Amino acid sequence: MPISDIDLVTRVEAVLYLKGRPITKKDLSEITNSDINSINNAIKDLKNKYSNPKSAIELNEVNNSFCLELKSSLNEFVDDLLPSDLKTAELRTLATIAIKKKILQSDLILLRGSGAYDHIKELLEKNFIVKRKQKDGRSYWLSLSEKFFQTFALSNEYLSKIGNRTNKQQ
Repeated sequence: MPISDIDLVTRVEAVLYLKGRPITKKDLSEITNSDINSINNAIKDLKNKYSNPKSAIELNEVNNSFCLELKSSLNEFVDDLLPSDLKTAELRTLATIAIKKKILQSDLILLRGSGAYDHIKELLEKNFIVKRKQKDGRSYWLSLSEKFFQTFALSNEYLSKIGNRTNKQQ
């Protein structure tokens, strides 16, 4: 599906989810190639979408920036679900690597922001990812480790299906 066929609310939601950190309206405008007024309307739509008390996610505003987060009332419930004490932002970074299967560290930083450097360090220490020097560049290739597949009980085939679906939507 071409990007132009994906409505703005969906694109803003995808950016907020993937970034995993607060993002300004100006940045959302630049990333989605939309005007601020349209961004304001998209944010209003997302506020309505996530205002449902049954939703696990909420749209938060922090210093004129917006982010999607798990409702704090669910923190205790999900603590046991997070493997090896990974924070939500680290899990999102790991999920991004998993969907891509292999990604340049520099590309991951563009997608997830500079905070991903800390996530990468943590994921390496916990052996969820492998880091290899790029042969003809200055960046590193990041890929999933055997521990990732054991911990999350996912197959390469399953990740390929997700990755193919995600790449087709971009």
